[in-house]
Amino acid sequence: MEIVQMQNVSRVYVNGDHRQKALDGVNLTLEAGKFIVVLGQSGAGKSTLLNLLGGLDSPTEGTVVVDGRDISTLSRDELADYRAATVGFVFQSYNLIPTLTVMENVALVKDIAPNALSAHDLLAEVGLLDHKDNFPAELSGGEQQRVSIARALAKNPKILLCDEPTGALDSETGVLVLKLLLKMAREYGKTIIIVTHNQNIAKMADAVIRVKNGRILSFEEQAAPLSADEVDW
Repeated sequence: MEIVQMQNVSRVYVNGDHRQKALDGVNLTLEAGKFIVVLGQSGAGKSTLLNLLGGLDSPTEGTVVVDGRDISTLSRDELADYRAATVGFVFQSYNLIPTLTVMENVALVKDIAPNALSAHDLLAEVGLLDHKDNFPAELSGGEQQRVSIARALAKNPKILLCDEPTGALDSETGVLVLKLLLKMAREYGKTIIIVTHNQNIAKMADAVIRVKNGRILSFEEQAAPLSADEVDW
């Protein structure tokens, strides 16, 4: 089933007389429940692509349809509802609230997400239930990232958008995080979209999208993606 359809999507940023075309006529279709990696150098347009799918930005031209809904026509309030109900976000910076415990950070989403899942169950899923009463500063970087994944999943999103989720982690911890994200696709049917410049992560993907100068350079499906343990990190 198709979960994302982008048709002739462009995003132009204007600063005075300067126009920067971050995306240029992008056409893209993605299947639900897949582990997808978007590769590209800094400034290629990959984060802009993620922001459009996440409803954090709107296209200058074209249409963005997610789960059958054209989000490119939504108002600011409608986009907020879309973000609450449909997508979860995982960033390189963990964005946890330092004054809240691990449990409180994850449970926070129940106030905005209509179909929120149990914070207790998700902390157990990411292996951090024993740390539920700790504060973020008491955790390692990898543990904080796993909390941020639990928080994103607590919204019960159909799509998880990840911008360099292992960029601040050592390779061993990064592999643990990638295993968790892959599990979300394989066992729970979530669509995982990871933006990265790490070519190794692409070896695990069902599909690899390469972006350059705001355009889709290539789209490659992989019939037999590797597991995280099979990748030479």
